[in-house]
Amino acid sequence: VDSSYTPNPGDIIYFDWDKVETNGQDGITDHVGIVEKVKGGYIYTIEGNSGDRVSNNAWAVGHYEIYGFGG
Repeated sequence: VDSSYTPNPGDIIYFDWDKVETNGQDGITDHVGIVEKVKGGYIYTIEGNSGDRVSNNAWAVGHYEIYGFGG
């Protein structure tokens, strides 16, 4: 589903990182994570290969680099 969906814990979050060479996103997913929780306008995730390790991250709901979600 697209980025307007409110995810649930356990959902997959897909990212389309900003591409300097195209001046924006290219519509191809570049990274995935697992949604841990959604609270206070943020999506908390668990992501591998984040700084060469597994990390917990927080993304603002509606962040432009969130491509969408899967269940």
